[in-house]
Amino acid sequence: MTQDLNSQNDVKQPELCDSCAGIQRNWRGAPGHPELMQGTNRTEPRNHGQAVITQYRCERCGTVWAYENNKIDLHAGWSVVGQSE
Repeated sequence: MTQDLNSQNDVKQPELCDSCAGIQRNWRGAPGHPELMQGTNRTEPRNHGQAVITQYRCERCGTVWAYENNKIDLHAGWSVVGQSE
C-alpha cells in the first residue's frame, strides 16, 4: 500500500531541468534563473497587508513557478505551481 502511494506522489512531481532544480524554494530573495519567463502578477491578502505574486515559466523544462514578494515573511519566495505542456 505504501509503495502505491509513493509511486502516485512521484507522478505528481514535475521534471525539473538542472537550472530549476537549483532554485532555492520558500526563501525570500533567492534568485531564479535566466530561462524563467515572467507571466502575470496578482496580489493576495496576508495578515500584514498585500503580497505580490508573479508567475514564471521555464523555457527549457516548462515548469511553472510562482514568486511571492512578501517583505514580512522570510519563507515566501519561489514555489512550483505545476508543469506546462
